[in-house]
Amino acid sequence: MPTLYDFSAKDLSGAEVPLDRFRSQVVLVVNTASQCGFTPQYAGLERLHEDLSARGFAVLGFPCNQFGGQEPGEAAEIAAFCTTKFDVRFPMFAKIEVNGANAHPLYRWLKSAAKGLFGSEAIKWNFTKFLVDRDGRATARYAPNATPEAIRPDIEQLL
Repeated sequence: MPTLYDFSAKDLSGAEVPLDRFRSQVVLVVNTASQCGFTPQYAGLERLHEDLSARGFAVLGFPCNQFGGQEPGEAAEIAAFCTTKFDVRFPMFAKIEVNGANAHPLYRWLKSAAKGLFGSEAIKWNFTKFLVDRDGRATARYAPNATPEAIRPDIEQLL
């Protein structure tokens, strides 16, 4: 069975990042968008990252434009938005697809490993979150309206 560590993804600068870099950390993987009603969650995600990174936690942001065209920008625009508007310092990756034939392999695995409501696999909207334990296994999936603050106890339980 694959784990988070079997995948890699390009960061916003285009560099390939092996996710093995996050080995032994608890990770929250989030598909993000800059023009979504849930975009203010960037602040809570950054707070989680700041508060818990010393204990072995990381947030990984994956911009996606598949939901209402709410992430139309290129990598430089996404980076500038995240930095200036929300002071995001957690790792942000290049824009990907999370559903369909061109879904990133990481998301194909996440959707299979942590199914949604009624066993569905498809991502329904921006800011769907996947919690990954220190062994690289997807342990939980959270709907877009689940705030970072609301899932903090689940993260702390894994730390």
